[in-house]
Amino acid sequence: MADSQRLSDMLITINPSNGEELERYPYMSDGDFNDTIEKCHEAFLEWRHETPEHRAEIIKKIGEGLKSKKTELTRMMTNEMGKVLKQGEAEMDLCIGICDWTAENGSKELRNEERELPNGGKGIITYSPIGVIYGIQPWNFPAYQVVRYAIANLMAGNGVLLKHAESVTGSGLMLEKIFRDAGLPENLFSVLRITHDQSDKVIDHKLVRGVTLTGSASAGQIIAKKAGEKLKKTVLELGSNDAYIVLDDADLENAVRQCVTGRVFNNGETCVAAKRFIVVDAIYDQFRDAFVKAMKDVKMGDPLNNEGDIGPMAREDLRDDLHEQVEKSVKNGAKVLCGGEKPSDAGWWYPATVLDEVKPGQPAYDDELFGPVAALIRAKDADDAMRIANDSRFGLGGGIFTGDNDRAIEMAEKYFDTGMVFINGFGLAQPNMPFGGVKDSGYGREHGGFGMKEFVNVKAINIMG
Repeated sequence: MADSQRLSDMLITINPSNGEELERYPYMSDGDFNDTIEKCHEAFLEWRHETPEHRAEIIKKIGEGLKSKKTELTRMMTNEMGKVLKQGEAEMDLCIGICDWTAENGSKELRNEERELPNGGKGIITYSPIGVIYGIQPWNFPAYQVVRYAIANLMAGNGVLLKHAESVTGSGLMLEKIFRDAGLPENLFSVLRITHDQSDKVIDHKLVRGVTLTGSASAGQIIAKKAGEKLKKTVLELGSNDAYIVLDDADLENAVRQCVTGRVFNNGETCVAAKRFIVVDAIYDQFRDAFVKAMKDVKMGDPLNNEGDIGPMAREDLRDDLHEQVEKSVKNGAKVLCGGEKPSDAGWWYPATVLDEVKPGQPAYDDELFGPVAALIRAKDADDAMRIANDSRFGLGGGIFTGDNDRAIEMAEKYFDTGMVFINGFGLAQPNMPFGGVKDSGYGREHGGFGMKEFVNVKAINIMG
C-alpha cells in the first residue's frame, strides 16, 4: 500500500508551534461507527430512566475528573492547537464550572411543571430525553466545545456522540476516558473517528435524533440541510465578526485593555471574540493610538511555557487564509497600523495586527477574521456606531463601553442584534447565562439551563377527569 493511501486511513495531529507530527489515529470503518451508534442508543435506553439527581451525581464526578486531569489535558490542547497554556487552564476551569452548575441546577431545570387546564383539568409538562445526539465540534476550544453540549444533553438523559476536529483528536479521546472514568455508563458518550462522508451517514442514521454543530456559517448551512432533510432538529453555533462599540464617555484605559484581550485571547481564534472595534469620532484618535500601542506589545512565544501572549494559529491553512484576508482588505483601502506580516519561523505564527480605515467591501468589515487581527472603524456618534455594529450578516456577541450603564443596557436590549452583549468588558461564556447567536451566527442556545431543553420532548400530559 502506498504511503499516501496509508495516511488517508489515519487522523493526524500536528503541533502548530513547529509543524511536527504528534500522533496518528485510525479512522473507524462504517461497521465500527454504526456499532458505536447502536451501543450509544442501548446505553441511552437505560440512562433515560435514571433520576435527574443520579445523573447530576455523575456529572459532578465528571467535573472532578476534569479537575484531576487538568494539567494533562491542558498540555494536550496546547500541543494540538497552540493555545497559551494558562488560557487552556482557564478553559478547563470553565468546563469544571459547567459541570458543577449543571449538577447543582439540572434537576430543577428539568422538573415537571403543572398547569391548570381551562376546562378544570390538570396539565403536566415533562422534559423527556429523545435519544442519541450527535455533536460536530471544532478545534479552537477542544475541551469546552465538547463539555458545553455533552454535559447538558447527558443531564437531560440523552446519549452523546462526538466528531471532533481532526487536529484535536487526542483531546477528544482524553475527554471520552475522563467521562467514562467518572462513572458514566459505557458507550453513553463516544468519540467517532470518521470522515466527512461518514459523518453524513451518522446524520442519516435512524437512531440519531438531533445534531449540534459549532463551526462556520457555510458548514452550518450544509449540516442544517442534511439534518433538515431527515426532519432532525439542529442547534448551530457559528462564526461571527463581533462589534465592540466605544462611546465618548467610556473609561478609555479599560476599553483598550479589554478590547486587546478580546481580540487576542485564544490566539484570536474565538467565535465570540471582539473583532470589529467601532469607536465614536470624538475619541477615535485617542483610542486608536492607545490600542495600537497595546497591540504592538502583544508578543508571540512558546505556548507550553507561557512565554508569550499568543501562540501559533492552529493550522497552516488557517494562518494563510487570515493573511489573505488582511491583504485583500489592504488592497481595498484598509491600512495596516501594526503586524500584518507572516513570520518566517517554523510553525503557523501570525502577529497581533491592527487595520484602520476599514469599510464595507473589505474582509475585515464583512467577514470573520479568525485570528489576532483587529478592525478599527470610525463612527460619527452612538447611533452611527450601533448602525455599523448591526451592519453584519453575523450576530453572536458584541460589546459596549460607556460610563452610563443604563444607556448601555437600553442599547443592548432594544437595538443590538446579537445573542449576547457584554458591557464594559470582554466575555466568553458563563455557565448560568444563555450562549448562542442570530442571523448567520446560528440558532439555539446552550448554557443556563437552555441547552438542557434543546433536545428534549416537551411533552404535554392532559388529565381531563
